[in-house]
Order: sequence, then C-alpha cells, then structure tokens
Amino acid sequence: MISINNLQKRYRGKLVLQIANLNVSDGEFIGIVGNNGAGKTTLLRLLLDLIQPDEGEIIAGKTSIFGSDEWKACTGSYLDEAFLIDFLTPEEFFYFVGNAYGFSKANIDKKLIDYQQFFNNEILGHKKKYIRDYSKGNKQKIGICSALLIEPSVLVLDEPFDGLDPRSQSILRVLLSSYNRKAKATIILSSHDLNHVTELSQRIVVIEEGKIVRDMANTEGTFQELEKYFSVDDQTGVL
Repeated sequence: MISINNLQKRYRGKLVLQIANLNVSDGEFIGIVGNNGAGKTTLLRLLLDLIQPDEGEIIAGKTSIFGSDEWKACTGSYLDEAFLIDFLTPEEFFYFVGNAYGFSKANIDKKLIDYQQFFNNEILGHKKKYIRDYSKGNKQKIGICSALLIEPSVLVLDEPFDGLDPRSQSILRVLLSSYNRKAKATIILSSHDLNHVTELSQRIVVIEEGKIVRDMANTEGTFQELEKYFSVDDQTGVL
C-alpha cells in the first residue's frame, strides 16, 4: 500500500499541493485528473522522490520513500522526455534500464517481443537512430515501454497517451489493463483525457488547486459525472 499523509509542497512561498490523506491499495488502478496547474504532476514527482515536500510523508509498504531507496526496485515510471537518454538508440536505452534492474540483454530482447505491435516497426532495428531523432509519440512509446520492461509492482505514468496516434492509444489501453490484471500491479496514471481514465481506472481522484476534491470509485455513471464537473456553461463561460 502507498499512504500519503499531510503532504504539502510550496513553490516560491505559494502552496501548490496540499494532500491531507490518500491511500492506494496494492493492485489498484488509479486515475488522477484535473485542469492544467492543478498539481497532478507535482504529486507524481513527489511520489517518485524527484522533489522534496515541505511537509508530510509518503509511505510505501512500511517505509518512507524520502531518504530510502527500497521502493525504487519495484517502481517503474515515465513522466516526460527528461526520463530518456536521448543520445542512445532505443535498444541501448532498454538494455541500460534493464541492466540497472538486473535483467540481461537476452531477457530484455525477449520482453521486447511483447511490444512489437505497440512499436509498429518504428522503434527497433533502426541502427544509429538515436532517441533524440524520434517523434514525440515514439519517444513516448520508448519511455512507457522502459517503465514496463522492468516488471514493476508500482507503475507511475503522467499523460501516457499524449502524442500517440489513435491506434497506439488503443494498444496502450490494452497493455496497461492487461498488466494491471496479470501482474496485479498498482498503476497510478495522470491524464487529461476522461475517456482513457474512466475506461482503465478502478478509482478516480480529481485534483483542483492542489487539493483532492473528488475521490470516487469508477462506476457506470462516473464519466458523465466527471464531464459535468469539468463542463463550461456555453453562455457564461462559468464552470
């Protein structure tokens, strides 16, 4: 279980995130939604110990993630292109990540077979084509795949569908749903797309101005509820 308690983050003295309590059960698929600047990415960066909180704690299992490396061995993540090493080829990057988690080159080659459809013959086998030379969508595929290859029990993704064509989005939905089900992995996913979130997630958390304003199980009427929450009056422009 991941437990967040009294978490606060400030930038230049401004409070941008304030989470009193949020618990994520093992194997749960959670979608995080909110408008731009709501605090979604800040929360994910705190979850990955990329930035430090001003107050509060995040407990993974029984250990605080701050000042501890234990959680890293079972956590995969991709937030943005900064997670990539762009002067490597995709194969070199996959081998680098795999080696860091104890997987051999042969292990990684075998695992990559499962992602051939997702790659659509555009990622692997292009000698001396470096990650920096790929499109945004293909960089996204490389980053997501690198997070999945290590078989994490916790997977954290920020806007994973951004830049992907419709076919790739469909394949990714199947990949994530299947991985959550088969590996019983905890998945925390942030997205602006309500369709993707409601199709995949068991539970949805809405963040506004750094605070959790909704925390709901994903049921039959959840999509309509979220659409209504984020809708704008055509006449007045008021939420």
